Amino acid sequence: MNIHEYQGKEVLKQYGVTVPEGKVAFTVDEAVEAAKALGTSVVVVKAQIHAGGRGKAGGVKVAKNLDEVREYASQLLGKTLVTHQTGPEGKEVKRLLIEQGCDIKKEYYVGVVVDRSTGRVVMMASEEGGTEIEEVAARTPEKIFKEVIDPAVGLQPFQARKLAYAINIPNELVGKAAQFMLSLYAAFVDKDCSIAEINPLVVTGDGNVMALDAKLNFDSNALYRHKDIVALRDLDEEDEKEIQASKYDLSYIALDGNIGCMVNGAGLAMATMDIIKYYGGDPANFLDVGGGATKEKVTEAFKIILSDENVKGIFVNIFGGIMRCDVIAEGVIAAAKEVGLDRPLVVRLEGTNVDLGKKMLNESGLNIVAADSMADGAQKIVALVK
Repeated sequence: MNIHEYQGKEVLKQYGVTVPEGKVAFTVDEAVEAAKALGTSVVVVKAQIHAGGRGKAGGVKVAKNLDEVREYASQLLGKTLVTHQTGPEGKEVKRLLIEQGCDIKKEYYVGVVVDRSTGRVVMMASEEGGTEIEEVAARTPEKIFKEVIDPAVGLQPFQARKLAYAINIPNELVGKAAQFMLSLYAAFVDKDCSIAEINPLVVTGDGNVMALDAKLNFDSNALYRHKDIVALRDLDEEDEKEIQASKYDLSYIALDGNIGCMVNGAGLAMATMDIIKYYGGDPANFLDVGGGATKEKVTEAFKIILSDENVKGIFVNIFGGIMRCDVIAEGVIAAAKEVGLDRPLVVRLEGTNVDLGKKMLNESGLNIVAADSMADGAQKIVALVK
């Protein structure tokens, strides 16, 4: 789950991370009032969307008076911002962060991520702040420094100081920078983050070490123990179909293809998407109904796929181990009849109660194409869609 920059900064403040003073605004008048309340000669007007690269896309403006705040807020609110992370469709700006300007001396990067190769949390830092870390990794990888963190003891002060020295934080501010990193790590672990990225971390003219931006992502599997984080969820930033899927505990991710997929098991779902691509098709979604899906869950999954106007055909690929093939068949039949199936449907069933499942589908009166294997099913749905 993602949250906005201003929300991330509020979370980090709870752990002692220094951030600029700022206020959220949903209207132009609120933006002007927020700038008045901050009372600084320079304020920054920042578009709030769940995507990086806002500055390059014109989503961050520096205002030197209230008239400029009004002008920039008017320009940004309601604008569709297109960045390298939004895709060509962009995202509409519905809220702004009005923030105090600060005297920036130097920009740095600090991020906390999970390194799957070591199975541990890693803190990364670079003196190339303000630039996407992917660009730094490609262009000057020697400028990225990492500390692997032992989960038993957490980030140690000597590791934080080592990183601060490595990225050339001024000597007199190494202590502050190290404390900043320790606080960031504490927030990462305590809130079950998957990413905590500060880009840029800045050193200011008055000797502060501050998070000028903040990107926090959270492990969705741990949200049950963080009601305060769940309350920050902005449904306007999410795909409606993904929101609906989350209500039924379905793993659904919308893609931009035209072949809807319903599969049980994440690995099989990824393999299904791969084989559709292999035979010249484009998957419209990742959808894992899980091992213990009910008829109701399968019905809802099928309805979500059909609600996507881009879907021109559907491939149901089920290997019934825990998941019974007759339950899948029952859900497919119920959903198809409820919403009115008007697109090609290819079904491949294997495993528990497969004969019963196939019998139910054959006797349903629906126009269903049976597949003998995953490859056979992929070829058939690609051909039908084309």
